[in-house]
Formats: sequence, C-alpha cells, structure tokens
Amino acid sequence: MKFSLVLATVDRTVELERFLKALDEQSYREFELIVVDQNSDDRLTSMLEPYRGRFSYTHLRSSVRGLSRARNLGIKQITGDVVSFPDDDCWYPPNALDWVAECFRRHPEWGGVCGRSVDEKGRWSHARWPKRSLDVDRFHLWAVSFAIFLRREVVDATGDFDETLGVGAGTPWGSCEEGDYVLRALEKRYRIVYDPELFIFHPRPLDGYDTKAFNRAYYYAMGQGRFFRKHNYPASWVLYRSMSTLGGSVLALATGRVGKAIYHWKVFEGRLRAWKSSLHA
Repeated sequence: MKFSLVLATVDRTVELERFLKALDEQSYREFELIVVDQNSDDRLTSMLEPYRGRFSYTHLRSSVRGLSRARNLGIKQITGDVVSFPDDDCWYPPNALDWVAECFRRHPEWGGVCGRSVDEKGRWSHARWPKRSLDVDRFHLWAVSFAIFLRREVVDATGDFDETLGVGAGTPWGSCEEGDYVLRALEKRYRIVYDPELFIFHPRPLDGYDTKAFNRAYYYAMGQGRFFRKHNYPASWVLYRSMSTLGGSVLALATGRVGKAIYHWKVFEGRLRAWKSSLHA
C-alpha cells in the first residue's frame, strides 16, 4: 500500500522543514510526497535536496495561488493507493502512516479515515471532537484536511477540489474545501470513518483575539456559509448552528471577555451573510 501525500505550500520554511523531518522519521516507508510550491522564489529547492534518495518526492511549481488549485494540480500526479493532503505547518507522529495502512488493511470496506488535530503538547488544536470512533456523515463532518486519508478510488471518483472554496481562492469563501470534498465522497456512497486514535500534529490556529483573528474568523465563516448553501443544508440547522455561535458571543460579552465575544460575532456574521448571499448563486 503506497501513500500519495499532496502538500500545497507558500510563504513557509521553518514549518515545512519540521514536516519533512517528521516525514523522514516515518516507520512506514511506502509513500511519495508531491509538493505544490506557490512561492515566487526557489526557497524550497535547498530544503528538499537533503531528502533526495531518502524518500520519493515531486516538486511542482504553480504561479497561481490558492489551496484548492494547488491540491488539484497535485492530484494529477498521484501514483499511490491512499491519498492525503497535509498542511505545510502540520507534522506526523512517527507511526502515523503505519497506523493508517493497518487501518485500511483491517477495514477494506472503508473508503477513508479521518483523525484529530493536536498541538505539540497533545491538546486539541482545532476543536474538541468525539472520543470514540464514528462514521462521518452530512451532519457530523469530523474531518480536517491534513488528517484525512482516502483510498485512491475515492479520490478518482470525487474529482477535483472546488476552487472557489478555501484559502487563496480569490473569493470571500475561505474554508470548507475539505468538508465539501468529503461530503461529495459520501454522496457517492463511500464510507469514511472518524477515529480519534489517529492524530496529526498542528499548531493551534488561535493565539489570541486580535484584528487578524477576527478577520480570519469572518473569512472562514463565510466559507462555511457558502458550503451550507451549496449542499442545501436545512435552514433550521444552519440557524441552530448560527444561534449557538451568537449565544457564545453574548455569554462572552456578559462575562467581560470582549475579544472572545467579537470573535464569535464574526463567525455568526460571516456564516449567515454567506449563506444568505448564496441563495441564488
């Protein structure tokens, strides 16, 4: 069983060096790395060179930025049996690929497996997800892009990422490209399972409540709203999710946590605005 790891990168070096080092320390060695380089310079050439002969990698250049565009370019080069899309700031524990390979051997009926995200101290770094294994479904998309592993058959059937979604898309919709991809795979009757025993390291995205965090929250929430509309989620469910976020904002404000209140408000505002504006899109 061979892995194809499609990694899109731009503007990062230290983080990518950490990923490459962790990848070279994998106990499972049947993999290829496909790096889609969206930098305007040659910073990655010297970083990748020490790994020549250590593991198989392909260095692709893309002058057009965008996470989904980069992944689509990388997909065209895959030769493996299992495909994943690591972020350039994540890194694998030494047995990650071994664990996934064994998981697929034990469960030939699974089309994919998703894990959780933890920081360097083992704390949840994106969200607190279930502590038990569950099937991923329309209303429980336990999937973060860098911890998704799909059989090649699933990727071939699902096709390209939606290039209007995700970071760098050039649209207001800065997230949910992986949710869209997984949901489209589910719609083709593939079974994808979330298992908390699988974890991938990733820094916590929220370091504090500042203007950068507020803008990011709004941008990502706009992606969620667009995703909800694209896949025809019931209005009652979207409103429930949104009112929960609004409630978080009100509670934070009532307890004097102004930054957190603004952050939740930005999520509420962005999600609903994109969902409403996409009504006729």
